[in-house]
Amino acid sequence: MAEATRRFTSEPRKLLIGGQWRESVSGKTFETFDPATGAVLATVAEGDKQDVDLAVAAARRALDGPWSKLNPSERGRIVHRIGDLIMEHADELAELETLDNGKPKAVAAAADVPLAADLFWYMSGWATKLNGGTISPSVPYMPGAEFHAYTLREPVGVVGQIIPWNFPLLMAAWKLGPALTTGCTVVLKPAEQTPLSALRLAELIQEAGVPDGVVNVIPGFGETAGAALAQHPDVDKVAFTGSTEVGKLIAQQATGNLKRVSLELGGKSPNIVFSDADVDAAIAGAAQGIFFNQGEVCSAGSRLYVQEDQFDRVVEGISNAAASIRVGHGLDPNTEMGPLVSQEQFDRVTRYLSIGEQEGNRVTAGGSAIDGDGWFVQPTVLVDATADSTIVREEVFGPVIAALPFSDVDDLARQANDSAYGLAAGVWTRDISKAHKLAKRIKAGTVHVNSYHVFSAELPFGGYKQSGWGREMGEEVLNNYMETKSVIVGL
Repeated sequence: MAEATRRFTSEPRKLLIGGQWRESVSGKTFETFDPATGAVLATVAEGDKQDVDLAVAAARRALDGPWSKLNPSERGRIVHRIGDLIMEHADELAELETLDNGKPKAVAAAADVPLAADLFWYMSGWATKLNGGTISPSVPYMPGAEFHAYTLREPVGVVGQIIPWNFPLLMAAWKLGPALTTGCTVVLKPAEQTPLSALRLAELIQEAGVPDGVVNVIPGFGETAGAALAQHPDVDKVAFTGSTEVGKLIAQQATGNLKRVSLELGGKSPNIVFSDADVDAAIAGAAQGIFFNQGEVCSAGSRLYVQEDQFDRVVEGISNAAASIRVGHGLDPNTEMGPLVSQEQFDRVTRYLSIGEQEGNRVTAGGSAIDGDGWFVQPTVLVDATADSTIVREEVFGPVIAALPFSDVDDLARQANDSAYGLAAGVWTRDISKAHKLAKRIKAGTVHVNSYHVFSAELPFGGYKQSGWGREMGEEVLNNYMETKSVIVGL
């Protein structure tokens, strides 16, 4: 562990409210764990409703105060500076992410940290481009009347943001970047399993010059801090990333004042391999699509559909890939896949493996937990599943893929769409016409062609059906955080 990381984890971490680091009102704390060893990593103040009330009040004061006085160019420069500071502290942030979440440090350093920085850089450029327009209205019941009309785009206000544990730093960036760019103020609740990188990011946000109270961070539990944020009558919008089950609760809790809601939820994404694909590339892509980040990815390609004449070859290839993955502590430079994030998640994934066995799924790679300290599960490939198998219907959120053969190409879109979810999909073929036609028919927010897990700040990300409401990233996310006002002037 590097010295900067050791210093950060050695002291109890506090809540950020109104620019001040403070204990929770209740005085409660909780522990966060290294998932590779099960050992206590750090102690964190536990926020609840009273702390949320204070944070929302601070955000409201900042919204009506210094933050609203900055011009868009000044705001954009501050948001850009956050990205710069992330890269200046890239090694420390990658290490915190590894210790708190379990993912390999090499992955955090190559993906999570630079993607988080780039999100702030990309969003900063929009600060000066959030323009309204002029309109010449025609009003049939007022003949001869003339009007000058225009639209204004304004921040939605105080935003409650609740982020998950699988990409803690990156999800904080996805939420904070557009909110700050549009001029909103924020109360952020990181996942209780992984609060550390969000708290370190908050320190960097202060260093970047964000005024006090614009960003408040309340670590805590969903049933207390999260629910209080979703229900709060002075929060104008709530943005949540996490499971579909919790997303439904968030939507219900937000109805009190009809606050705006955006949800980025679960998935059970199909990855489709046609006979005419570059099969070796498809095998590598399917393995990356499910085993990246221990399979703890909402858009993971967990349903693998392979055309019959290539099925055995693809299953053998992805099974060999699974067996060759080096599983270990994320700080080991040779590690390619780390542990699951928590005991709860370990129990969830191993329960699904047991269900698969009971339902007659056959294991071609992995299939069990790994003995020893930490919450490790083998990369797993299952066959002999059906469309009704639990492993095909439900989101496992772990390194587990079910492979199914297909023969009826005309029915493939129906099979791909046979899910409550619609977050992502993959299509592997050399026939670009076939790829475009199928991409149009698949009900998913992202369709990869001859690729998988391509994330970029410019690309909107989100889902159909029970995979959520609204989009993250790209220009489209800005609509989540803005109101449009019409102004009509009689001439």
